[in-house]
Amino acid sequence: MKIVSRNEELLRDALSCIPQPSTRTSLASCNKLIRFEDISAAAFKIQCGVQKTPCMYSRLSKQYGMDIYLKKEFLQYTGSVKERGVLYLLMSLPQEQQRKGVIVASDSNFSMAVAYHASELRVPVFVILSTRTAPGRVRMCREYGAMVISYGTTAKDSQLHARRLAQENGYLYLEEEDSAVYLSGLGTVGLEMYEQVPKLDAVIFPAGGHCGLLAGSAAALKHLNPHISVIGVESESFPVLQQSLKAGHPTDDQACNNHHFYGDVSGVCFGSNSLQLTGKLVDKVVAVREEDILISMLRLLEYERATVDAEGAIGLAALVAGKLPELKGKRVAVVICSGNLELHLLQQCIARALTLDNRVCRFSLVISDCPGDMSKLLEILAREEARVLDIKQERTFVTSELFTVEVICTVETRDKIHTAQLRNALLERYPRAAWTER
Repeated sequence: MKIVSRNEELLRDALSCIPQPSTRTSLASCNKLIRFEDISAAAFKIQCGVQKTPCMYSRLSKQYGMDIYLKKEFLQYTGSVKERGVLYLLMSLPQEQQRKGVIVASDSNFSMAVAYHASELRVPVFVILSTRTAPGRVRMCREYGAMVISYGTTAKDSQLHARRLAQENGYLYLEEEDSAVYLSGLGTVGLEMYEQVPKLDAVIFPAGGHCGLLAGSAAALKHLNPHISVIGVESESFPVLQQSLKAGHPTDDQACNNHHFYGDVSGVCFGSNSLQLTGKLVDKVVAVREEDILISMLRLLEYERATVDAEGAIGLAALVAGKLPELKGKRVAVVICSGNLELHLLQQCIARALTLDNRVCRFSLVISDCPGDMSKLLEILAREEARVLDIKQERTFVTSELFTVEVICTVETRDKIHTAQLRNALLERYPRAAWTER
């Protein structure tokens, strides 16, 4: 959708008379018109507390036929763009509340940002986590300086306990929301990108339920240049934002998966402010498959040496999947907003991405259990320059002829063409070879 009037007027239409849900933090009273001046003020106030991350030209540009610039927000101290909104939120608290302290109850990027910046500002901070939280997240929150308390077996249990502690002790219970203060802090990303990359044609952001980054940055970018296309990307499995925009109000998608791979991408839509801003200022929202996100993570690791999670890779995934053909030949910035992927998930994601990218394949075939037959198979693999990752032999449960052995082999290839060449070479020698489909 095109911007046809002054940006402040659009923002005023978007945010006027929006009721704030009573389940959010007491900062809901701070909701008001988000103006470009608010974002500028946030940028000035937080400049000494967060990194002005680089927005660099990417080697992926030639591969996808456009000038791609990556805004590397995963380089923030806690590995997430959420630091911007959190720091401005904490700095905007009354001194009395800063003295009493704040409390959060989730293992999200938001909570880790609160843990770190509250400690830096000498604000007492408590993080309530369920007993099922990954040990790495618990350790990081403690190292950032928070008092971490394990309570309950579910996120709901820990949230109820946090609310009770807040009420009893005068702490401010913080939950990621879309107050003007928080959105203004996140909007500083758009402000920086506009300064760092001249003549931008489009900017791509992660979307999903927590679309505060998309909404706040869109407000900054559309004020500076209404002709810049602002695009949001979410998962096909959890099209929360698209559903909410269609319905005209935040929706709770019962299909949302809380698997840590998706992080905030799969969260429910948390506020009317962000939703209204997105509807007014964002030009397009697209959805991508999980496979595209994994390939995007692989591309960023190989070409940019960037280890990111699903939320960080989802913006580039729209280009990987070919969802935005209109951007060919254009100057495009992509926000890489988060790099907090647990180590055990990282290993699984890269292994799966290599398979999806046709660079790891598996086949099985039956050969005679005689000296020399295995070496002939290995000679073919060596000649075709395939790297053997794993090889197994099964003799006991082979159902074909006697004195044969089933060989199950996993190999690494260069690309899809190399895989096809290897397959043809093996089928020529072993017509009954079977390939495991990815």
